[in-house]
Amino acid sequence: MVVLYFLGKKAQKKKEEQDAQVAAAAQSVSMLIIDKKRMRLKDAGLPQQVLAQTNKLMQRSKLPIVKAKVGSRVMTFIADEKIFEEIPVKKEVKATVSGLYITGVRGLRGPLEKPQGKQKKSLRAKLQAQYDKANKKLQEEKQKK
Repeated sequence: MVVLYFLGKKAQKKKEEQDAQVAAAAQSVSMLIIDKKRMRLKDAGLPQQVLAQTNKLMQRSKLPIVKAKVGSRVMTFIADEKIFEEIPVKKEVKATVSGLYITGVRGLRGPLEKPQGKQKKSLRAKLQAQYDKANKKLQEEKQKK
């Protein structure tokens, strides 16, 4: 348990340093989003240099990939997990880009509409909902008596 604590702390520091580097190199770019999917790095069509720098485990895992037209070039980007669902397809956006990594998205002509997709509930949330429903039913039965 203690080992996990220290490993987690070390990983958190490393992530904060990486986030600071990404934020320092960030620039705002307007782009037309062509397509977005979750796919493996090998299948995404990223440059060979990017594939050489990533480890084997990351090459096999699925990442949020966005194909966009920036100026006259069609480029492939890796999107941040937090903003992947907000990225609209076939629309022009102003994105905050750091290298090949999209960290933020704003609508070019007005705000972006938020996706109203069905959110996955965790097991804890489902059990809590069932508990609340049963508790409410029990309270109603007590009040009838």
